[in-house]
Amino acid sequence: MLPFQEAVASDLSAVNDLIIGQLHSEVGLVENIGHYIVDAGGKRLRPILVLLTAACLDYPHRRHIELATIIEFIHTATLLHDDVVDVSDLRRGRPTANAKFGNAPSVLVGDFLYSRAFQMLVRLGSMEIMAILSDTTNVISEGEVQQLVNVRNPEVTEADYMKVIHKKTAALFEAACTTAAVLAGATEAQRQAAWRYGHHLGLAFQLIDDLLDYEGDQTALGKNIGDDLAEGKPTLPLIIALANTQGDDKALIQNAITQGGLEHLQEIVTLVQRCGALEYTRRKAQEHADQAIAALAELPVNSWHQAMLELAQFSVTRQY
Repeated sequence: MLPFQEAVASDLSAVNDLIIGQLHSEVGLVENIGHYIVDAGGKRLRPILVLLTAACLDYPHRRHIELATIIEFIHTATLLHDDVVDVSDLRRGRPTANAKFGNAPSVLVGDFLYSRAFQMLVRLGSMEIMAILSDTTNVISEGEVQQLVNVRNPEVTEADYMKVIHKKTAALFEAACTTAAVLAGATEAQRQAAWRYGHHLGLAFQLIDDLLDYEGDQTALGKNIGDDLAEGKPTLPLIIALANTQGDDKALIQNAITQGGLEHLQEIVTLVQRCGALEYTRRKAQEHADQAIAALAELPVNSWHQAMLELAQFSVTRQY
């Protein structure tokens, strides 16, 4: 267990228990698929952000356990839908839910998890938190649609890419931190700092995810190397490689984006590494991690503050 996980280990255990309890359904397939994807584990980063932010701001009650569970259900629903859209067959080291149960059940159980999250939000009883998460789920959906539009398009720019990863990834990081600050009764300055921390942390995480698609270890990652390339997704490493190559090399990258597939995976990986695209992507991730750490200056200094700093550092040093 990593230090930032240890800092909220007891609360995270309570979140896991509540997740299992809230998966109850009269329809057996709903529970089966829900348990299948939740039991796969993962880093639980988004609920951890809720727990860390609430603890850092000295929140004295237990409603943050419910909020963290809501955030995880929203995230899990997006995973179920993403894997269907991306035709993914491996996540967290085992077959995706759509590979095991089929596309239609996976989409419908994703819908169930979204609706269960909003049932819990009603019980939480904060219109401000509900408004934030309603807006966030809308933004995430926009990001996923825009990413779909960008697939196999070699004209996608770095600015286009950054807009997408803000919507599809950073938005939920922002919401996790901001809603926890609202729940804790934080000042406006603290809420803004929590938002900035989540914003930059989310961008750093997605940048490293996209980098690891070209240099990661499949066993450590728990998913297939080259998935983005296979789908023709123009992520930042490919965008930068395309801008820094010429002739046949440039044509090879353009073709990889427009056609997808893994026929030239090793050649593309070599080009991406040789032209400095991975180093550029890592540098951008570090810049956002540094900005996340800078945002912590507005929050109380305590052991959870330190854990949030360590999480920002982990975001750019991780190999999975």
